Amino acid sequence: MKNIWKRMMAKEDPSVYKAKDAHLLQVLTTKDFLALGVGTIVSTAIFTLPGVVAAKYAGPAVALSFLAAAVVAALVAFAYAEMASTMPFAGSAYSWINVVFGEFFGWVAGWALLAEYFIAVAFVGSGLSANFRGLIEPLGFKLPAALSNPFGSNGGVIDIIAVVVLLLIAFLISRGVSEAARVQNALVILKVLAILLFIVVGATAIKFSNYTPFIPAHHTNPDGTPFGGWQGIYAGVSSIFLAYIGFDSIAANAAEAKNPSKTMPRGILGSLLIAVLLFVSVSLVLVGMYKYTNFADNAEPVGWALRNAGHPVVATVVSSIAVLGMFTALIGMMLAGSRLLYSFGRDGMLPSWLGKLNKNQLPNNALLTLTVVTVILGAVFPFETLSQLVSAGTLIAFMFVSLGIYAIRPREGKDLQMPGFKMPFYPVLPAVAFLGALAVFWGLDIEAKEYAGYWFILGVIIYFSYGMSHSILAKKK
Repeated sequence: MKNIWKRMMAKEDPSVYKAKDAHLLQVLTTKDFLALGVGTIVSTAIFTLPGVVAAKYAGPAVALSFLAAAVVAALVAFAYAEMASTMPFAGSAYSWINVVFGEFFGWVAGWALLAEYFIAVAFVGSGLSANFRGLIEPLGFKLPAALSNPFGSNGGVIDIIAVVVLLLIAFLISRGVSEAARVQNALVILKVLAILLFIVVGATAIKFSNYTPFIPAHHTNPDGTPFGGWQGIYAGVSSIFLAYIGFDSIAANAAEAKNPSKTMPRGILGSLLIAVLLFVSVSLVLVGMYKYTNFADNAEPVGWALRNAGHPVVATVVSSIAVLGMFTALIGMMLAGSRLLYSFGRDGMLPSWLGKLNKNQLPNNALLTLTVVTVILGAVFPFETLSQLVSAGTLIAFMFVSLGIYAIRPREGKDLQMPGFKMPFYPVLPAVAFLGALAVFWGLDIEAKEYAGYWFILGVIIYFSYGMSHSILAKKK
């Protein structure tokens, strides 16, 4: 038992990761990471979540839910910025925790993040398909049900558009991160312009009476969830936090960054700041245009508000760009997810084939695996309840990273390089970040925690049955 525990706590030498990841091409700049972060964080959620959370939980105070979630995300982002600046390795939290806490905890953090990437990529692919079909149907183009829905759902066999989209994104990324970054940068600019267009046009239709009462009186919804008061704002935070977790996609690509000690903190913190400003602005404009009750069960609150305010052309433009904007989220998440899988293979925790680079020094084996899994999930199987794993799994990784600051500070400038950014107000802020992530996790519904538990058990089984014995670190001991 003592030997098993010793193996689980074995820590990887950071110089090993630095040497292995040196084969990846360091081509990404601050501009690329800003686009990657904004593109992933400001996904379709900005066009749907403000209305959904306002109607179900917070009323006009939905902006406070976004701000509270942003504060917690910012605290964790500070920790991420220092970690990525100190250890610019592929795999983000998985690799960092492997170095500071040991192999088992690194596996747990990485396994939790893997749930995010598998499921989030599949969901965004399915969402893009649904929105695209919604745009072309009025033009007379309608796919049969068999090609529009996942297997066994509403007469579906396969969601063919989701398959094609995921394959196109995978092909783009397989050609290199530089090409993917160029497409990402252009699409992010287009998406931000669409959001600004909504804010400017929507602001002309604001009625200040819709803001009162700003924090509605608390009561319990029929499904048992809280509405109004600070309870409703808190419930909104747990639903909204999913929108802010995209900065992990920046950290996962740290090994491909130019001058990572500076580009990583700027990309992580800068993209989060831009996202917060956009989310809060959209929330305030949306609930100002129409009373929040109008957004109950509304699949496209932004488009609905614009059309009903007499701006159908603007609504169509914004909705069309929203579909294109989903590509930015897919690029960011597929890049990050493939780098995480590459890290597992690099370390022998999953088959070493995943850790191989092709002749262009790209981890395309990992990308292929991610694509196959997400195509099966998003295009063949209905899995609505599994979406809750995204927030739960990521929050677990966030808690590990926040506590990890205490472990790396004594090592900076010794076996770890000096970071270009340090988390402020040490040693208080890392603890506050951990508690903030824990509070958001606690606010998730019981199903989210249950599925996180099942995913954790599966990960532990894989670790003890495969990873522990095949680990490169085990072979060195």
